[in-house]
Amino acid sequence: MLENSSAMDQQSAASAWQTKLACPVCRGVLVHASDGLVCTNAVCGCRFPTVDGVPILINESNSVFSTDDFLEKRQTTFTELKPASGNRRPGLLRRIIPSNSRSVSRGNDERFCRDYTDPDQVVLVIGAGDKGYSSDGGANLVYSDVHLGEGVDLIADGHDLPFQDASIDAVLAVAVMEHVADPQRCAAEVARILKPGGRVYAATPFMQQVHMGRYDFTRFTHLGHRRLWRRFREVESGIACGPGMALAWAWQYFLLSFSENQTTRKYLRAFAKLTSFPLPYLDEFLKHKRGAYDAASAFYFIGEKADTTRTDRQLISEYRGLDSP
Repeated sequence: MLENSSAMDQQSAASAWQTKLACPVCRGVLVHASDGLVCTNAVCGCRFPTVDGVPILINESNSVFSTDDFLEKRQTTFTELKPASGNRRPGLLRRIIPSNSRSVSRGNDERFCRDYTDPDQVVLVIGAGDKGYSSDGGANLVYSDVHLGEGVDLIADGHDLPFQDASIDAVLAVAVMEHVADPQRCAAEVARILKPGGRVYAATPFMQQVHMGRYDFTRFTHLGHRRLWRRFREVESGIACGPGMALAWAWQYFLLSFSENQTTRKYLRAFAKLTSFPLPYLDEFLKHKRGAYDAASAFYFIGEKADTTRTDRQLISEYRGLDSP
């Protein structure tokens, strides 16, 4: 009886967000077909297949990805970076030395998700990667990405989110906006699908070296990040990863630039971590310093969808660096 109840709860949670889906090409209504989803707009009529039960909802004309990338399970984004043995245990070095990617805003994203407690609410995670969030708050967490990873609910490109206007309660985008070709369009899409008063949580790099290879496009200062989310009223923002982490990244990539040999790079990376892992811990002290805003590795932003858009003249008054009044 309990198992049947759990299954019904999962089915209800799935239907809560599936009813909010829309065609990523024309925003038309989608209906189920034997081979996936079909747009009911007679002019559009696009068909969207599923792979292992995951719908592939991308607008091919406006994406660096194609439907065939997923039908044929080609390597994209994260899958490009993972070793063949994805389940292997972390090496001794990783178990002994903390990661250089230590965030001073850690836990903010989990708390953001837990704020949504209504089972009818939907929180969309864009670029889910391999990160899972607690659903203890009660809302439906929907995981979207552009790779067929474990736990991904749908394949969606941030440039054309496959949801109806004003249908989503909250959006989470952690380490995503640097990996999209047009971040301004993606931020506008987030604003479009959010309900009035809906919120976004975003964390994006400022000073980090290239990661995820060809899928790495853009960086943002604190003010540039605020401008990206100018359609939102700021609730909170700050340093996600500080100058210590920026320095640790720079040191590691400086050493790695000396060699293209994979074995050599492995040892250079180990040496870099051994000699730089204390640096990110200094960010706890630096995160409230004005100068740290000019040297941080990444920033976070929590915003509420607004009726008006902040002008550039208004935005420059929000600069927080060393030269701020």
